[in-house]
Amino acid sequence: IQGTVTENSVLYLDLDGVIIDGKTFLENLRKYRDDKHIKGVIVRVNSPGGVVGPSQEMYAELKRVREEWQKPVVVTVSSVAASGAYYAALAANKVIVNPGSMLGSIGVIMEFANLEGLYNWANIKRFALKTGPYKDSGAEYRPMREDEKQLFQNLIDGVHTQFVEAVVESRKLEENVVRKYADGRVFTGETAVSLGFADQVGTFDDAVRTVGELAGLGTKPKLFEPPKERPSVFDFLAEMKSSISIEESIER
Repeated sequence: IQGTVTENSVLYLDLDGVIIDGKTFLENLRKYRDDKHIKGVIVRVNSPGGVVGPSQEMYAELKRVREEWQKPVVVTVSSVAASGAYYAALAANKVIVNPGSMLGSIGVIMEFANLEGLYNWANIKRFALKTGPYKDSGAEYRPMREDEKQLFQNLIDGVHTQFVEAVVESRKLEENVVRKYADGRVFTGETAVSLGFADQVGTFDDAVRTVGELAGLGTKPKLFEPPKERPSVFDFLAEMKSSISIEESIER
């Protein structure tokens, strides 16, 4: 793996860990996909998913590489590609997995906590001034009303449908088949291939060979990995803050 683009190569990107904002991944993808020496993209995925918006944005931008830049995209799954990570992987020409990789978890979740009993025990009285009945929906200091539960359920059902539609389009599967398995379950890589949710069982080297052939670079293409910027103390603090607040976001 090189440090600069000096000859025809495949862009190598890692999608690792919880998806919070996808900033670095997207910046590198957008920066290098225009390069005349970059002939394809390989993404190594090891992620349980994360926040909805960034996952959808990764999917959309990888799909653009295929459709607008006419460059092949191959995803290789090492350990896990679940929820939003699987959503992003759907944009690839090929999804190559280890037989024991964990894939899928096609679903959406929102989590809340009701701490009213704890506040009462501690003799803490919390309240809110608001401009509408739903402005404090999900607040931890009171039970959630039935209309609020329905509001959130409708929201996640809508996002779930978007996920299902992406799987149907990308994997060329019937919607009734996808919905049968779109209940949050995960598959082994071997099972995912047999059901059509991934393309083949193979290693990272197999994925490199595949993207090289699709890009016209042979079976041993050069890989270009964007240089990693040294994080500042502010980046570290921002990441800590994002990690703490992610539970308050919609997760996929």
